[in-house]
Amino acid sequence: MDNSPDMRIELGLHIPDDERKIMVLLVDDQPMVGEAIRRALLNDPHIDFHYCEYADNALAVAEKTRPTVILQDLVMPGVDGLTLVRQYRSNLVTANIPVIVLSTREDAEVKRDAFAAGVNDYLVKVPETIEMIARIRYHARAYNNMLQRDAAYRALRESQQQLQKTNFELQRLTNTDGLTGIANRRYLDEYLSAEWRRARREQKEISLLLIDIDNFKSYNDTYGHVVGDHALKQVAHVMETNILRSTDLCTRYGGEEFAVVLPATGRHGAIVAADKICKAVEALKIPHEQSSTGEWLTVSIGVASIVPQAEGGPDDLISLADKNLYQAKSTGKNRVVSDITA
Repeated sequence: MDNSPDMRIELGLHIPDDERKIMVLLVDDQPMVGEAIRRALLNDPHIDFHYCEYADNALAVAEKTRPTVILQDLVMPGVDGLTLVRQYRSNLVTANIPVIVLSTREDAEVKRDAFAAGVNDYLVKVPETIEMIARIRYHARAYNNMLQRDAAYRALRESQQQLQKTNFELQRLTNTDGLTGIANRRYLDEYLSAEWRRARREQKEISLLLIDIDNFKSYNDTYGHVVGDHALKQVAHVMETNILRSTDLCTRYGGEEFAVVLPATGRHGAIVAADKICKAVEALKIPHEQSSTGEWLTVSIGVASIVPQAEGGPDDLISLADKNLYQAKSTGKNRVVSDITA
């Protein structure tokens, strides 16, 4: 594993000050000054030095070398030193790199303009080695701490996003039937309870379809459980494709039974939805030699619609739909029944 300071900064890990490498970029049109500063920094093993003689190239060099501190001459031919500082500050790569300007004058107005342009420090050149190194170390430490803090924040955000993604996936799996991919009984209970409370507050109808595959035991006995599982998936898909509103919920109720919650839907709308599902399942033309309703796999559906009252609960809706489903099964199957009302 790479244990270098750069890698540890990237990972947001703490790096001791004495392990951090400092890259100094000097921008100065006088090679003699460049050599003097190079020599002054030569004996510090934690400072690397890079020299740029031409102001026109300084921004490109800074982007490439990624210094931790820029030493910048204030007066250079071709480009004003403060203009160059503003260029650093407007560039995403160099915006936060500390800039120490070097000037031949100790002038209050010049200092004011320099700090206004975004300079971090001001030295009269050529400064004393001890002072220069101390200032370089101070600004480099602040910059490295900022990088480390930002890296740690990014790592934390990535960790939070991954945890959130994992939680969403876990919640999805918890609420999903493993075979058919639609919602399971657990989520049905939660959703129906929530929509029941909403319907009671707003005094609107809520409907429920209970759907049972006709003669499914004989279907499994004839074709086997693998084929039976495939049939369950097909029925679930038909339900989802024939229920169009995002607020409607298709679920596997258990075994060969399914349920559909239809919020803000009255008896007529629920019957229309149930008829669509009933006809669509038969239209699949899944062969069923032992069916009592014909040669294809079919379903029976019980429909219930209620305006919830204070004394009732979601079980009332389920019980009513179950009674109508029993009526559909006992009167010939492959049909929709909603005759029994609350």
